[in-house]
Amino acid sequence: MKKAVLLFLLITASPALAQNQKLPEGIWQGYDGEWLHVTQQLIALAEATPEGKFSWRPAPGVRSTSEVYMHIGEANFYLLSVTGPKMPADMKEGMEKSVTSKAEVINWLKRSLEAVKQAHLAVTPKDLQRKVHIADRDATVDGMYLRIIVHANEHMGQLIAYARMSGVVPPWSNN
Repeated sequence: MKKAVLLFLLITASPALAQNQKLPEGIWQGYDGEWLHVTQQLIALAEATPEGKFSWRPAPGVRSTSEVYMHIGEANFYLLSVTGPKMPADMKEGMEKSVTSKAEVINWLKRSLEAVKQAHLAVTPKDLQRKVHIADRDATVDGMYLRIIVHANEHMGQLIAYARMSGVVPPWSNN
C-alpha cells in the first residue's frame, strides 16, 4: 500500500515539479535544439574550468581535460567531413595533445560546434538520406549527424565527471 501511495504522489507531483523548473534551451526541439543544448553546456563547462585544470587527468594514460575538449573538436570536424564539408586547413595531426591552453582549446571547440551547426542548418532532407562511407561501413548523412551529437553528449558526461573530480561545479548545476 505504501508503494502505491508513493507511486501516486510521484506521478501527480511530477508535472508540478516540471512546471516549476526552467527547462534548458533546446530540449525536445529536434536535432538543432539538442545541438544548441549540448553546445551551450560544453562551452559553459569549458569556460567555467580554470586554466590550471585543463591539464588535469583522472589517471596516467587517460585523456586530460584539454585533450577531451580537443578530441570533441577534432571528431566534430572529421565526422562532418565525411558528409562533405572540408576539414579546416589549419587543423594539424596531433592537436589533441599539442593544443592545451584554455583559450586555444575553447576556440577550437567553438569552431567545431559552429561548423556542425551551420552545416546541419544548410543540409536538405533529401541530402540527409545520402549514403556516405566511413571506416568499414556505409552510413547516411543523417546517421553521421546522429553520431556527432551522441559523441558530443558522451564526452559531455565524461567532462562533467572530470569537472566534479577536480572541484569544478558545472555552471547549470544547482550543486
